[in-house]
Amino acid sequence: MAGRGPGPFAGMMLADMGADVVRVDRPGALAGERADPALEFVNRGRRSVGVDLKADDGRELVLRLASTADIFFEGFRPGVAERLGIGPDDCLERNARLVYGRVTGWGQSGPLAMTPGHDINYIALSGALSSIGRAGGPPVPPLNLAGDNAGGMLLAFGLACGVLEARSSGRGQVVDAAMLDAASLLMTLFHGRRQMGLWSDERGTNLLDSGYPLYDTYQTSDGKYVAVGAIEPKFRAVLLARLNVSADDPGAMPGRGGWPQLRERIAAAFATRTRAEWDDIFADAQTCYAPVLTLGEAAEHPHSKARDGFVTIDGNAQPAPAPRFSRTAPATPEPPVPAGTHTDQVLAELGLDPAEIGRLRDQQVIA
Repeated sequence: MAGRGPGPFAGMMLADMGADVVRVDRPGALAGERADPALEFVNRGRRSVGVDLKADDGRELVLRLASTADIFFEGFRPGVAERLGIGPDDCLERNARLVYGRVTGWGQSGPLAMTPGHDINYIALSGALSSIGRAGGPPVPPLNLAGDNAGGMLLAFGLACGVLEARSSGRGQVVDAAMLDAASLLMTLFHGRRQMGLWSDERGTNLLDSGYPLYDTYQTSDGKYVAVGAIEPKFRAVLLARLNVSADDPGAMPGRGGWPQLRERIAAAFATRTRAEWDDIFADAQTCYAPVLTLGEAAEHPHSKARDGFVTIDGNAQPAPAPRFSRTAPATPEPPVPAGTHTDQVLAELGLDPAEIGRLRDQQVIA
């Protein structure tokens, strides 16, 4: 079922891996939208049918689709699918092997289940947002990566696991994927470190949150940035040597006492050259260094090109399907399409004849 955020991301991941994914859109769903459907890359690789779910015949079409599918997933608020007549019980009655996926911010249960929210709210409750930012500053939203996109990955993973289980048991089930759970799961390592006494709730004071000067970003003389992650001693030694900063400086080892002074020395060193010059200096260095690229630069980097990290679809460059497979490499995805593009095609595959499709269109059940 068409939606925003995690649902489309999960659909993209499944389609990228070769699944035949059909998106059910509301008729006229994109009317008035500022976005260009052809550039909504997250919608790539799948067909779209336009169906009015409030019509009895429209609901029946969706149930017929579910009866032939391995997976059905939706991103409505809890209870909406049931009110529309396409909830888990309705669909599983038609197809006992169906894996029914549900993705929401807070999950299907709990006191916040019916509360509205966005990515930023879900990651706030998970503890992830509080951990991102510099010392003395506010939490910094990490785009919508940790809630929406991580939630989509969690849903796709759960659906794939459900299909594997259904093949052995012959029974379907409901997969409840919450963006809150996805963000919380990403923080598992840090919960452990905190309970060991190795991680502080004080933002920007830890090894991996910009507290440690050798795991941070620095501005170069041309206003661009580089990223360093030289935590291990052998990488620290190389990085500091190339910067001409003494490895004996306070803070060169992971101890907080000398961190401010070491940060000042590293920042001063990086500010003396352009990012391109530092790229040359570190080109053959066995340390943990990378330029901080813009989205536009990322597609053109030699490493991305060597790994075919981006694919061009209808003239538009975008991240390629991942992960990589040695034997069953996925095909280049089809471009995203406007809502309802494949309505006639998909309904014909369901067994509807042209006269019936015409009737449904005349009654505005489909578009």
